Amino acid sequence: MSSLMNNYGRFKISFAYGLGAKLYTADNEEYLDFASGISVTNLGHNFKPLTDAVCSQAAKVMHTSNLYEIPLQEELADLISKNSFNGKVFFCNSGAEANEAAIKLARLYGNTIHHGKKYKIISMYNSFHGRTYATMGATAQEKIQKGSYPMPGYNQYIPFNNIEAFKNAVSLNDTAAIILELFQGEGGVIPVDIEFLKEVRRICDEKDILMIVDEVQTGYGRTGELFAYKLFGVVPDIMTLSKSIAGGVPMGAVVSVEKAASLFTGGTHGSTFGGNPLACAAGIAVIKEMTKEGFLQSVKEKGALLKDYLYKNLSDTCLVKGEGLLIGVKTPYSPKDVAEACLENHLLVVTAGNNSVRLYPPLNISSEDLLKGAEIFVSTIKELGK
Repeated sequence: MSSLMNNYGRFKISFAYGLGAKLYTADNEEYLDFASGISVTNLGHNFKPLTDAVCSQAAKVMHTSNLYEIPLQEELADLISKNSFNGKVFFCNSGAEANEAAIKLARLYGNTIHHGKKYKIISMYNSFHGRTYATMGATAQEKIQKGSYPMPGYNQYIPFNNIEAFKNAVSLNDTAAIILELFQGEGGVIPVDIEFLKEVRRICDEKDILMIVDEVQTGYGRTGELFAYKLFGVVPDIMTLSKSIAGGVPMGAVVSVEKAASLFTGGTHGSTFGGNPLACAAGIAVIKEMTKEGFLQSVKEKGALLKDYLYKNLSDTCLVKGEGLLIGVKTPYSPKDVAEACLENHLLVVTAGNNSVRLYPPLNISSEDLLKGAEIFVSTIKELGK
């Protein structure tokens, strides 16, 4: 009997090593990885600049805590800030922690700047922001919240892309922030409507509401832009990051405009492990690779290649969604059945809501491996239809 708690529905397989877009079992069976650890290993497995950075730093110092200055943390924060919207950065250890910190920052803003009159956090139905208590409260899905009621009373939920619902929700002038994903990944790779997003931004400016964009899954090149907000030309007040930020080393971050970031003063928030030298060394290697000339353009081109193949070879009963290499496919079959059938055919994919599966190959995958994975996926869907 396992000593592990039984909170994961794992596939009955494990992997001993990986290289590029491929994972291998202990028996050397090869699998194409179109999951990337749920958009974490965006540079693939055993990517030399990343593994070199981690090994080199591990041999020096892995952790000192935030009691002391960490030069690598300063360097990584500067790279993130300069490649986004010049915000201030706070480091933590996961996407849930990043979203928790963003919610806390928004509540601080409402309590400090608006003297407690603005306290509500608006989020979307079908969203996913994490499994800590505050982030679970912002995740408007009954299956996530079930068994943990009551949720925090400051949450208010609205339908995604419904601007009238948002206008009604903020009409009492008691809203501190709105948190939303630009593509609802867990919800089925559902994109934000650009007109909705622009109007939300306008209203947030008018009413001094903080716009929090959860880029935990979409960030770091997955959509063909370093951060997905750049696709839409709408800049958030706060952006949360994690997953691929350090290529597999646990890390999260919050990027915030000064008016909110200034409220995180000594003692208001913190993290023992957040931004330690090991994670920052990995994070620097990742962002330097992704900001090289031509990298993001190649992601866009590969995304177009993958979508074109799927459009041409899947039947009309399937719907292909997404941007760059953040691809969702809605099928007539249960996501679990699709994922299990793909696994049998040595392809790893990720399940999602809305009867969809996610195809998240490494961003630096070869065109040959990309099309091979696409062929396996299409043939698997056709097999399920027989």
